[in-house]
Amino acid sequence: MSTATAGAVAGPVLLGVRHHGPGSARAVRTALDAARPAAVLIEGPPEGDALLALAADPGMRPPVALLAHAADDPGRAAFWPLADFSPEWVALRWAQERDVPVRFIDLPAAHSLAAPGDGGAGGEETGERTGPAPDSVRLDPLAVLAGAAGYEDPERWWEDVVEHRGGTGPAADPLGVFEALGEAMGALREEYGAGGHHRDLVREAYMRQRMRAARREFGDAYAVVCGAWHVPALRAKTTATADKALLTGLPKVKVETTWVPWTHRRLARAGGYGAGITSPGWYAHLFAARDRPVERWLTKVAGLLREEDRQVSPAHVIESVRLADALAAMRGRPVPGLTETLEAVRAVMCDGSDVPLALIEDRLVVGEVLGEVPDAAPVVPLQRDLTRQQRSLRLKTEAQDRELELDLRKDTDAAKSLLLHRLRLLGIDWGLPAASRGSTGTFRETWRLRWEPELAVRVAEAGIWGTTVLGAATARAEADAAGAGELGEVTALAERCLLAGLAEALPAVLRALADLAALDTDVAGLAEALPALARSLRYGDVRGTDAAALAKVAAGLAERICVALPPACAAGLDADAAAELRGHVDGVHTAIGLLGGDGADGLRERWSAVLRTLAGRDTVPGLIRGRAARLLLDDGRLPPGETARLMGLSLSPASAPADAAGWIEGFAGGGTGGGTLLVHDERLLGLIDGWLVSVPERAFIDVLPLLRRTFGAYEPGVKRTLGELARRGPAGAGAGLAGSGTGAAPPGFGAELDPVRADAVVDLVHLLLAGAPS
Repeated sequence: MSTATAGAVAGPVLLGVRHHGPGSARAVRTALDAARPAAVLIEGPPEGDALLALAADPGMRPPVALLAHAADDPGRAAFWPLADFSPEWVALRWAQERDVPVRFIDLPAAHSLAAPGDGGAGGEETGERTGPAPDSVRLDPLAVLAGAAGYEDPERWWEDVVEHRGGTGPAADPLGVFEALGEAMGALREEYGAGGHHRDLVREAYMRQRMRAARREFGDAYAVVCGAWHVPALRAKTTATADKALLTGLPKVKVETTWVPWTHRRLARAGGYGAGITSPGWYAHLFAARDRPVERWLTKVAGLLREEDRQVSPAHVIESVRLADALAAMRGRPVPGLTETLEAVRAVMCDGSDVPLALIEDRLVVGEVLGEVPDAAPVVPLQRDLTRQQRSLRLKTEAQDRELELDLRKDTDAAKSLLLHRLRLLGIDWGLPAASRGSTGTFRETWRLRWEPELAVRVAEAGIWGTTVLGAATARAEADAAGAGELGEVTALAERCLLAGLAEALPAVLRALADLAALDTDVAGLAEALPALARSLRYGDVRGTDAAALAKVAAGLAERICVALPPACAAGLDADAAAELRGHVDGVHTAIGLLGGDGADGLRERWSAVLRTLAGRDTVPGLIRGRAARLLLDDGRLPPGETARLMGLSLSPASAPADAAGWIEGFAGGGTGGGTLLVHDERLLGLIDGWLVSVPERAFIDVLPLLRRTFGAYEPGVKRTLGELARRGPAGAGAGLAGSGTGAAPPGFGAELDPVRADAVVDLVHLLLAGAPS
C-alpha cells in the first residue's frame, strides 16, 4: 500500500458530503486520491475510535452501524449507520488501505446521550437515536437548495447535481463539487443561522477542537469528511477559548460502543431516520454499477418479476431502457433517474399496474440487505450466547419477514421454540407467534421472524438479567412474578414460563400465583385466570415439562370458581356484565375439560352441578341460563326432554321478552352451533317459533336487535333450512331430538335413516380424524 505524504496537501481539505450519497462517496474517494492527506477525520463519536480497526475485518459487511449506549441504561442509545455507499465508510476504508491515521471527531456520545431530549437527526446529522425526538423542526438544506434551483423534489435535484454528475475523471477538479456545496451551505447559514439547533453549535465547537489537535500533530495535511452543513462552521475563524466555553459544563455519562448489523430498510427516511434517504437499494446499485447503471437496474427488476412468475422477456428490458432514456431527455435530465426508471417499469413490465411496482419498490428500491459484523466486535455476554445458539440451531438473522414452521416433536424445532419464547419474555421480539396453517395440534408452532437493528439494544438491556438467554429469562420471570399485582399477570407468566421451558422459574411463579389466588375474591378474575393455566398444562404435556404443582393450583382455582360463580350470577347484572360472565363461563368450561389428573372426573361433576344450578335458577340472567343449558346439552348431561322444559319455562309468557331473548342468544347464539341444533330438533325450534309469535309488538321491537344478532350469525345454509322449516311449520310437541319427529321430512332430507348411505362415510370420517379405515 502506498502511504500519503503531508506535502501533497496545501491546507486542511474539508469534504462536505451528504450522508449515504453514492455520488458524494465517489467524489470523496477521488478527492482523497488527489489530496493524499496524512490523516482523515470523520464525523462520528470519538468513542468509536477503538473499534475502527474492525472495519477492515473480512467479516465486516455493510450496512452496519456504530452503536453507543449508556452503560447503566442501554435503552439510551444512538446509532451511526454506514453503508457501502456512505462517504464516511469510503473515507474510513481509504485510510485503512493506505495506513493513514483515521479518527472520529464529532461530539462524544458520552455528552449527547446524557441529554437525550437535546438530540435527534436532522439536516445532515448521521446519528439515529432511540431516545425522545427533538421538539424543534430542523432546516432541510437540500430542500432549500432544490427549491432555489426550481425543483420540487430534493432527491431529484440531488441526483441531477451530484449522483449523475459527470467530469470526475483525472482532468476534472476533484474538489469542485465540495467547494460548490460548501459555498451553498455558507449562504444558507447566513440566511437561516445554525438551522434552529444549539446542539449543532456545540458539535461544531468540538469538531474544531479536534481539528486543532490534528493540526498540532499533522500540520494542515489532513482531510475532514463531514456533513456539508457543518463545513462553513469548520472554516470559520474562532478561538479555542470560545469553543471551550461552549463545551464547558456539558452533562456526561459512561457509554459503551460496538458495531451492529444494519439494514437498507433502516437507512430509509420512511423508517424515521432523519439523515435517511428514500431509496437505499437504488443508491447501493448506483455506487456498485461501474457502467450502464440503468440497464443493469432494469435487468435486476426483470429478474425479480420473473421470480414472481410474471412474464418478462429481454425485449421488455430493452423497451424499458428506451422509454427511461426518452423520459429523461424530455425532462432535461442528464441520465434517467429513479423516477424515470420506475415509470418505464410500470408502463412496460407491469402493464400499468402499481401492485408489482410496489414489490419492486420494497425489494429493490429500498432493499432487504442485512449487514454483518465480525465475531471480534465487543458485545455483552448475553449477545454472545444468543449468537452461539442462533448458529447451533441454524436460525439466521434476516432483514425480511420469514415464516418458520416448527414441529415440537423434533428436538431441534423444540429448541428453536424455547429460544424464541425466552427472547420474547426478555422483550426481544425477534419472532412473533403466527397462526399455524394446516394443523391446529399443540405440537405445531408458526413464527414470523424479522431481525431489526434495534433488537441489539434490547439484547443489551436484557443483559442485566444474566449472561445466557436461559439464565436471563429465568431471572426476568422471577422478578416479574415478585412484582405482579394481579392474578391474570401471573397466570399469563406461568404460561410463558412453560412455553419457554423455564423450570427453575416456575416455583417462584407458582408461589406468587398461589398467594394472589388466595387473596382474589373476584370470580371474574379467577375465571379469567383458569384458561391460561389449563393451556399451560397442555403445553407442559406437549413439551414434557413437569407441571404437577401447576395442576394442583389450577384444580384449587377451579374449586373456588365452582363455589363463587352461582352467587356472582344473581339478579341485578346489567347486559354488559352478563355478557362478560357468559364469556367466563365458556372459558372455565373449556379449561375444566382440559384439566387432567386424579380428581379431574370429580371436578367435572361439580362443574356440571354448577351449570345445572345456573340453568334452573330464574334469578340468573337469561343469557347465562341459556348458555349453561346448552353446555350441559352438548356434554350429554341434560336430556332432550329436560332441555325442552327449561326452554319452555324461559320462553313462557311470564318471562320478560328481553330475558327470553337473552336465553335464546345464550343457548343458540351464532358461533355455538345453535343453528344446526335447531335444524335437527324441531321441538326446540317449535318452542322458539311459538315464543316469537306470542311476543307483543312493542316488546318485539325492543328484542329485535338481540334476535338479529343471534340468528344473523348463522351460516346461509342453516338460515335457509330454518326458513323452510318455519314455513312448513314445526312437527309439534311429540317430535324428538335429531330428526326423530313424526312430521314429514323437510325438502332435501330423507324420511328415515338410510344405514347403507350412513356407512359410506365411515372411512372418510376415519381419515379426517387421522385414523386408519376399519
